Order: sequence, then structure tokens, then C-alpha cells
Amino acid sequence: MADVLALPADADAAVVLAEIRLATVWNVRGDPSRTPFVAAAGSVLGLPLPLTPNTCANDARGALLWLGPRSWLRVTGDVARDDLDAARAALNDAGGALFDVSASYVGWTVSGAAAARVLNRMCPLDLHPRAFAAGRCAQSLLGHVNALFCQPDESATFLVMVARSLAADAWRDLCAAAATDGYRVAAAGPFGFAMRVG
Repeated sequence: MADVLALPADADAAVVLAEIRLATVWNVRGDPSRTPFVAAAGSVLGLPLPLTPNTCANDARGALLWLGPRSWLRVTGDVARDDLDAARAALNDAGGALFDVSASYVGWTVSGAAAARVLNRMCPLDLHPRAFAAGRCAQSLLGHVNALFCQPDESATFLVMVARSLAADAWRDLCAAAATDGYRVAAAGPFGFAMRVG
């Protein structure tokens, strides 16, 4: 697929860090007990709302992350910005709300056999697969920075998102935490959950 982030092979790197370009980040609000809202959200966003706390739904284009009992984050690399008004109107009609927060976030993938260990040097979450399995997401800390973590699938790839204003601090901390295991930086690419370490 065109939106796959290609990671060059490097057997010596235990961790691969890569910036991802976030084309669209929408905060979705609504009452999940209201069937019209849940149906409209699934139709507008292209993925079913994850109703279980700290879970996500994803496809090759992006993800829908649970943030709280009435809040989700839709993250993609290819949704046209022109879709915002139509999506907002449809969710408003169903009793929900939609906010474009695309300029607010920066994201990276942290991939490889040591990815969970590297992140746990700065994050108090237990990121071992037995506790943070595929399809999980959670908000926590990355050093001193608030961050959103997601494990989209069974691969050893985590998505980490932080506020744009704190991106330089978060990146410096990620590199420092990965240095012990050895890391490389892959070329930036568009958001998509088809990312793999080669």
C-alpha cells in the first residue's frame, strides 16, 4: 500500500524510531449508550467505536482510540480535511461532537524486540504483552510528558503520541532510553498501521 512506512533492514538495531505524519486527528465526543450516536460515529469514522476502556480499533489507514467513557481520538494519515464539516454535522445530528485537533499532536512508532523495554524506562505502564496486548491503548507519562500509547496489533510496534509543544523533549527522551539497546531512526512516513520492522 502507498501509505505503508518502509523500514530499511538493519539487524543490529534492537529498536527503530520513526516519526509518523498525522494528517487528521479528530476528538470525538458522545454518549455510547445512545445507539444513534454509536451508529453515526461508526459510519462517519469508518471504524466501530471501541467501547471497552483502553482499547482501539484500527485498519491500514489509522485508528480510533478510546480516551475516556465519552471520548475517542480518530487518527489517520489520509482523510481529506474537507470531510471535517460533513463529519461534524453528522455527529452533531446524532447527539455527538467532533473537534479537529490535528495540529496538536506529534507521533512516533517505536518498533523492535526491545520496544516495550525502551518505553518502560520512561513510562509507568506495564507494556509487556501479557498486560498491554494488541488492541490496547492508554494515556500515561513518557518521562515528564503526557503521552498516548497504543499497541495496534501483534507486532512489536507501539504508537506514541504527545502534544506538539512537548515533542522535542519527548524525542530526546526516546532516543536516550533507546540508546542502551541500540536504535536507528527510520525515515518519517504517513500514519498507517501497516508499519513493520523489516
